[in-house]
Amino acid sequence: MSKFPSRNTPINARTVAASLRKYSKYSVTCYAVAICGTLFTGEASYAEKVSTEEWNISADKVVRYESPNSIVATGNVILEKKEKVVQEKKDKTGVTAWDELLGEDSGAKEPTAEEIENAPPPKYETTVKISSDWMTYDMDLESIKAKGNVKIVTKDDLLTAKEGTLNLVNETGKFLNATVIRDEDSLHLEGESIEKTGLDTYRIVDGWAITCKLDEGETPPWSFSSAKTDIRPGGYAVLKHAMFRIKDVPVLYTPYMIVPVKNTRQTGFLFPEFSYSSNSGFGSNIPFFLNISDSMDATFFPQYFTNRGVMPGLEFRYMANDDSKGVFTGSYIDDQLSDPSETEYYEDTGYTHDNSDRYWVRGKADYNFSDWQSRLDIDIASDEDFLDEFNTGYTSFDDTQARYVDVFGRGFDDDTETERTNSFKVLKSWSGQSFIGQVIAINEADTDASDTDTPLWTLPSAEYAGTVSTGVADVTLGWDTEYVNYWREDGLGGNRVDLHPSLSTPIPLGQYLESRAEVSVRDTFYQVETYGEEEWDYDSTQNRFYADFETEVATTLERDFNFNGESGMPLRHQLRPYLKYNYLPDVDQEEIPYFDSVDSVDEENTITYGIDNLFNHVKFDQTGLDTLLDYASFTLEQSYNISGNANDDYDDDDDTEDTPFSDVYAKFKWYPIQLTAFTYKAYYDVYDSEFNAHTVEASYENSRGDFLSLDYSFKSSSDIDQINGAFGTTIFDNWLLKGEIEHSIADDETNEAKGSITYQALCWSVKFQTTYSTTDTSFLVVFNLANIGIPLGASF
Repeated sequence: MSKFPSRNTPINARTVAASLRKYSKYSVTCYAVAICGTLFTGEASYAEKVSTEEWNISADKVVRYESPNSIVATGNVILEKKEKVVQEKKDKTGVTAWDELLGEDSGAKEPTAEEIENAPPPKYETTVKISSDWMTYDMDLESIKAKGNVKIVTKDDLLTAKEGTLNLVNETGKFLNATVIRDEDSLHLEGESIEKTGLDTYRIVDGWAITCKLDEGETPPWSFSSAKTDIRPGGYAVLKHAMFRIKDVPVLYTPYMIVPVKNTRQTGFLFPEFSYSSNSGFGSNIPFFLNISDSMDATFFPQYFTNRGVMPGLEFRYMANDDSKGVFTGSYIDDQLSDPSETEYYEDTGYTHDNSDRYWVRGKADYNFSDWQSRLDIDIASDEDFLDEFNTGYTSFDDTQARYVDVFGRGFDDDTETERTNSFKVLKSWSGQSFIGQVIAINEADTDASDTDTPLWTLPSAEYAGTVSTGVADVTLGWDTEYVNYWREDGLGGNRVDLHPSLSTPIPLGQYLESRAEVSVRDTFYQVETYGEEEWDYDSTQNRFYADFETEVATTLERDFNFNGESGMPLRHQLRPYLKYNYLPDVDQEEIPYFDSVDSVDEENTITYGIDNLFNHVKFDQTGLDTLLDYASFTLEQSYNISGNANDDYDDDDDTEDTPFSDVYAKFKWYPIQLTAFTYKAYYDVYDSEFNAHTVEASYENSRGDFLSLDYSFKSSSDIDQINGAFGTTIFDNWLLKGEIEHSIADDETNEAKGSITYQALCWSVKFQTTYSTTDTSFLVVFNLANIGIPLGASF
């Protein structure tokens, strides 16, 4: 083993530095103190600061003893280790050598004298800093003992203690009245005794652990205290005689406990949810997270309801990369309430299902390969009432919908939809062309659904569309072709081929007019199949053919208004009046089966006229280029059917004679300030002088996270008169209040209302939520500790 020179050996800083480099980085303290003792002759030395290439050492007094063989430093002892910053050598020419291209090792090249002379001075950074009031180094045992304001600072960790010892060979030590703070894991440990048992492992006696940063002297908002705590490799804390405390007040005792103390993926229990429902009774959910690998995990949900029984759940996730990922979730319950004998339950709720085996299986997956994309969507419910009944907590519809939209950008069918879509599709787009192939299966969740005319499945469909230039003037060829095979358990199905090519071109009518015309033909072939007891009275082979035509003429007027003078942003107003004409003949469709909207086209001989108004703030950059910022828009439109009655989707009176004018359609959008939007749409009947439909949508957000949204819908043909609202705000420091409501004005009842209040501290949060619906009232409590367990979705 290398040793320091004896006291009688002539030494200098270079000799000592050479010796120091033979030792590990954990020997910082002892060797630095040894330098102080050997740089000066005599029993005692006094210095303010001594430096070598790798060390900065300062102390008020340094003394060397021979028996025992040790060095003692007292008074403001500070030891800093400096490590040289490695600077990459760049090739000025940017040319790669042949040996590098061939993968050959040419060996290290010796620097020339000129390169050495012109080389920049080396740069150093401090990697370890140890300070105390008093410190001794035992040269035989290679250990350090420090007392008084002991502090060890590294890049990621901070250790403070009253006193302690440290073995520099095996990197272990023991500290009294100590605190360890690790930035990487937000780990905070305190104890009467903390023993460092390895590189990242500790043993605490009569102390506590928390995964949250605290200010000096601050009482932890929550903590796990124990008689003995072992922090083991992998980020687990094993506690014996553990006590969970809130603000240092004992809340829960357990003789043995394992807690993950890393904010990365760790197997372990997540914090529970507690609930109460007027139908389900008291409920609990204690999720267990299983870390399978860095890109794969599973979470188990052992939910229990006192009135219903156990509802186990499972969520499996994987993620190869941002474009290839999947999440699948399932919930099942043998429902003790879903029994025909439970007449009071059915009378109070109005539910109609009679099955006790109840479940909801859902999932999504994305996978991209080469230029192709694939999308898988699964949504299977056992009955029409499941999603409405189990409407709180992590496995509820609302939480599931929000989670999947966040990961995949798409969600599931509305929770009231009884025909739920399951699909797999592949997509590719290139050079103005696209291909979509898909399979669609429908889950019929309505337990009272008729056995005839069951939902249509698409097995499969293929759509190919695109546009190309013909090379003749400005004529463009477009096409939209589709093949579908429709299957159902009972009813009409069959094969359909739909061909719809078109030719379009701009029409030069003048410098200030923009115009275009398009002509197309459409040929649709059918091979009709019957399933179950269905009968078809016409030929199984059918065909529909027609040609259609459309044209449009418009112009755009534009002006900038400087309301705020030259220094403000001008407001640009674009005014675009337009006139359209559409023609589609009356087509005989009596013997055509109806599968979807492709199979029913309405006669058109219609003139449509309207006006678009766009208002944008104009922002100019230094080069004079402008950027348009949305401010407002207003559209007004109406149609006139030359052949007869207008086709209005929002009009009850489609059979009324002599009504060639359509409803007047109006749409207004306004963005008064940032993160604020207002939209109004209306359909006005010019014959009855009343609104057939209108909607209002308003939303507001701010940088603090407060939000407010409101939407109102009215449609006379569907008896819809509904208002919905949602808000969220921070009412006091750390207190968040949220609410949602869906109220039917037509039925004069509130369909659903939710309210929650959350206290969000630095290291923990608790949420109280209540949900009211026409069938149930429920309460939910969710308690969460920061960085305990795994935040679900952290890897996505």
